Amino acid sequence: MTTEYPLKINYCGVCSLPPEYCEHGPLFDKCKEWMEENLPDEYARLILNKTQEELEAMSLNNSKKKQTRGGKAMKNITKKQEVQKQVVVGRSMRARKKYVTLVRGLRTCDMNLKKCSKAFGQKFACGSSVTGDDEITVQGDVVDDMMDFIAEELGIDDDLVVDGGDIKD
Repeated sequence: MTTEYPLKINYCGVCSLPPEYCEHGPLFDKCKEWMEENLPDEYARLILNKTQEELEAMSLNNSKKKQTRGGKAMKNITKKQEVQKQVVVGRSMRARKKYVTLVRGLRTCDMNLKKCSKAFGQKFACGSSVTGDDEITVQGDVVDDMMDFIAEELGIDDDLVVDGGDIKD
């Protein structure tokens, strides 16, 4: 048998593998259909020369259920508990006559704390940072302005924004 170079290799249009390897791919049934239409010689050589039992075995191998990502840990996920949506804005004494404004509960309203912190710092021209799991600290006593800003700019309902008064940590 003589081989002519360069070799011309045909690839499946469905799985992009050479036809000999389509039976090991995940889309074997679609590959067979494509091969029958586009590469009838290869189809006859690979598929029609196999016995019925070999074809059934090939189909069974490809019909295995694919594993989804996550494994066993994904089964233990429970729905988020329905938490009461409420944003509490209060102030806390920092040193002598200095105050910081604390905003808690923005996460219950599905807000991004980092973006909110940045918006607070720009609006009130002061330092602002995310200090806890669901808490933003803003330098200065800006409780009243903060409540208005949260209601107007962040789109949170006025009824959900509550004045927490003086907060003791």
